[in-house]
Amino acid sequence: MRVLGFGDNIVDRYLDRGMIYPGGNCVNFAVFARQLGAQSSYLGVFGSDEHGRFLRDAIEAEGVDTRRSVTRDGPSGVSSISIVQGERVFGGWNGGGVTVSDPLELDEDLLGYVAGFDLVHSSVYSRSETELGKIRPSGPLVSYDFSSEDEFRSTGYLRRVCPSVDLALISCSGLTDTDTEQLLSALVERGAGMALGTRGSSGAVAYNGQDYISAPAVPIPATEQPIDTMGCGDAFLTAFAVTLVAGGWSRSAPPGESEIRNALNAGAAFAARQCLVEGAFGRGVADSGIAVTM
Repeated sequence: MRVLGFGDNIVDRYLDRGMIYPGGNCVNFAVFARQLGAQSSYLGVFGSDEHGRFLRDAIEAEGVDTRRSVTRDGPSGVSSISIVQGERVFGGWNGGGVTVSDPLELDEDLLGYVAGFDLVHSSVYSRSETELGKIRPSGPLVSYDFSSEDEFRSTGYLRRVCPSVDLALISCSGLTDTDTEQLLSALVERGAGMALGTRGSSGAVAYNGQDYISAPAVPIPATEQPIDTMGCGDAFLTAFAVTLVAGGWSRSAPPGESEIRNALNAGAAFAARQCLVEGAFGRGVADSGIAVTM
């Protein structure tokens, strides 16, 4: 199984710890998929600063191939974070640096590279919307994280992106059952092949255009204390998607209810484990105090 994270990378600066950690939705997907046994690569833009070098080294140390990624002159994305009772609290970011301001465009050469993967994942933080329509016709399944912001739930945005997506992930934390189902239905009605809503401790719900299939969250063992919820949603999505691909998911063979339920359970178990990891996947170092314009 070959999977690709295409898009964002970022340095997570933990103010309360004095540490920085590698992260980013698409980076996390690539790293988590590698941890789950997939052959995994990351394709994106790194900044030319110290943070960019830190990010690339950390990703490669996890066994993820970054050889087709590029480095561009400019800053890396940096977010400011604090942990309050095990929950992450964002304090702002610098706009994502060159990863967002000058993202990759998929030319003929890169499209040939991308076509060799079974699944390509991207996100709203990657500025990849214009490229999604190129990926799907080249063969790979496409997953996409719509995150939690209202701007990425507008009718216009969904109509623009969903037809190029086979699996849409969206955060539904705090929503009622009815609102969650309506949101997942909107994603599928506007073109997504399947939708997955994560709801934190309330579990997750998947919708395949016919059935709403839910699974509870996996509790953390009483002997353990949650360290950090960073990356839990990314972990859930990754395990869900990788499990489906391993089970034979393709556009011509969509997963049935039992396969989806199995993938939900795999996602819940992997997300619970993620709560015991510092940062998205560890690899933290002491914050060098590089000035960042937030």
